[in-house]
Order: sequence, then structure tokens, then C-alpha cells
Amino acid sequence: MTAARTPPKKKRDWSLRSRALRGLLYQLIAIGVIALGVWFLAHNTLENMRVRGIQSGFDFLTGPAGFDIGELPIPYEALDPYWKAFLVGVLNTLRVAVVGILLTTVIGTLVGVGRFSPNAIVRGLSYGYVELFRNVPILLQLLTWYLLLTEWLPNPDEPLSAFGLFYLSKGGFSFPVPVWGQGQALAGGGALLGLALAWGWARYARQRFERTGQPLPTFLPGVALVIGIALLGWLAGGAPTAWQVPKVGDVSVEGGSALTPEYLSVLIGLTLYTSSFVAEVVRAGIQSVPRGQTEAAGALGLARGQQMRLVVLPQALRVIIPPITNQYLNLTKNSSLAVAIGYPDVVSISNTAINQTGRAVECIALIMLVYLTTSLTTSGVMNWYNRRAAIKER
Repeated sequence: MTAARTPPKKKRDWSLRSRALRGLLYQLIAIGVIALGVWFLAHNTLENMRVRGIQSGFDFLTGPAGFDIGELPIPYEALDPYWKAFLVGVLNTLRVAVVGILLTTVIGTLVGVGRFSPNAIVRGLSYGYVELFRNVPILLQLLTWYLLLTEWLPNPDEPLSAFGLFYLSKGGFSFPVPVWGQGQALAGGGALLGLALAWGWARYARQRFERTGQPLPTFLPGVALVIGIALLGWLAGGAPTAWQVPKVGDVSVEGGSALTPEYLSVLIGLTLYTSSFVAEVVRAGIQSVPRGQTEAAGALGLARGQQMRLVVLPQALRVIIPPITNQYLNLTKNSSLAVAIGYPDVVSISNTAINQTGRAVECIALIMLVYLTTSLTTSGVMNWYNRRAAIKER
């Protein structure tokens, strides 16, 4: 028997007749043209600013800001530098974007599934929700919620109360929070560890099901892991029970933690508006699943809820994920409209910095960088999840 010959290596053709070489040259020329255009715009802008005596550069970020901020996720004072003020604005933007994406996903999915409910009232309410919030401009919704929260609610010295623990007034929503200590830190760490173990258990259960066809419960064991390990961390930290409980004072509600009317207006408006679009995406994804899948699930004896949860939604995810990513990006970018109601996000902080320093180009560049980074991060995470949910070829 003769040994198999290894095929000779193909020599790369570097002549102009080579398609690969021509493609590389075209890309290099395109990159050079773009770089030249960017350089020309930057040079022209800097030269015009110099002629008009306009200062440029990012050195102002180290100087004292000189203004207060109403929403403070981290400690901040007026004498702190501008970069810290921008950091506060970025964190305020992320507070709205992250919480809004979570709430939008839950509400949009429930409304989208509700469009297929056998109950006519549920179907009608879901349809009305979509048509109402989808067709009203987002800015108008933000202003409406802000007016409702600041005009119709009672004064801060006479708030609406629930169980003597939660208060709602023109000053915002106040609620009790635990006194942070070692026990809370260990409980939080335990919850994160429980989430990791729950994810590992779900992965093992899925692999075992694919290997043997025998399902294992995942939801209840996952919840038990998270709660159990968090409880152990709390006990290991001394089982602290101290809480900061809000109380009604002479002028306003004191103690505890609070969400301002501006934050609530932005969060509610963006969530209701975007979830109406997400509901339509979910509805379209469910309708893309062939009816035969539902009929086969019914023939196996699955209830309607099980059919939707185990058969329809997993297949619909492959259609839902790409357009729902666009809605997440829209929610993040629409948060810039919060400046209209006085919420101190990164756009509001930048406007104040522009008025005080005159560094308009630099501040606008920072705004673009923030939204570009958050959008690319969101897109990257959703693309990773989309690859995991895609149909695997065998």
C-alpha cells in the first residue's frame, strides 16, 4: 500500500490579478480615506477654535465642578472634580437603563404572551396596553408621569402610607433598608455564590436530559440554593436585624431610602413605552412557531402553560432575541430624554459642564463615548446569548 500524499501547499498569489490582494488594497485605501477625513475634521475644528480663542482639551475634568447633583449613587460634593460629576451622571444613566431593561423584559413578555390568552379580557387588556403606550411619544409620557407624581400626590408631610413602612408623596417613594454590615455583605456574597451554583445545576440537568432523556427540576433547586446560601452568609455574619425605617417628619419623610419623582418618572415612562414594543416582538416570535408544535405538545398531554413555557417560547427565542436587542438599545438611548424633567443623567451633567466651561466639543464627545460603550456592551451580551440560543447543527 502506498502512503497518502500530502497535498502541496498553495502559493499565495500577490499579483494584481489576485482577488485577495485587491480586496486587501481596497480595505487599506478605505481605512486611509476614513483616517484622513477624521484628521481633517479634527484639525479644522481645533484650528477654528484656536482662531476664535476657544479653549479645548479635557484638562477641565480635574478642576472643581462647583455644582450640586440631586441624585447621588456615590458620595459627591460641589468641590469635587468634573470627572466625578460625570461619573455620577453615568451611574444615574445606568440605574435607569439596567433596571428598565429588566422590568421591560418581564412586562413585555407577560403582555406578549397575554395576547394569546384564551381569556378575552386578558387579550383585550394586552392589546389595549400595546396600542396605548406604543402610540404616545416617549417624551410626552415622561412629562405626564412627572406631572402626576409631582402634582397629584400628597405633600411630603402627609404621604400615602402602607403598613407604616412605605410612603409615597411628591417627595418620592420611601422604603426601609437594612443597616449595612458584615451580615449583609456575607448574605450578598452567598446569593451570588448561590446563583453560580444554580446555573451549574441547570447546566448539569440540561446535559443529563440530553444524554438520558430524564428531566431534573431546576427552578426550585435554584431558588433554594440562592436563598439557602444567602441565609447561611447572613447567619455567619451575626444575623443582623437592624433596619432603617422611614418616618414622617415635620416637613418630609425621614430615614430609610427613597426614589425621587424624577427617577420614578423616567423609569416608569421608559419601561411602559419600551415594553409595548417588546410585547409585539414576543407576539411575533410566538406566531412564528408552527402550529404543529403546539398540537404535538397538546397530544403529549401538556397543559397550555406548559406548552408555552416548554415548547413555544424556547423556539420563539431564536426570532425574539435580535429585535429585542434593538429595543434594549433604544431604551438606553431614550434615557437621554430624562434631561427634560430634571433627572441628572450624563446628558444633564454635560449640559451644566458646557455652560460653566464652554468645552462643548469635549462634553459632547464624552456623551457619545458613554452611549457608544453602553450600546456596544448591551449588543455584545445579547449577541452572545443569541449564539447560545441558536439551533445547533449536528
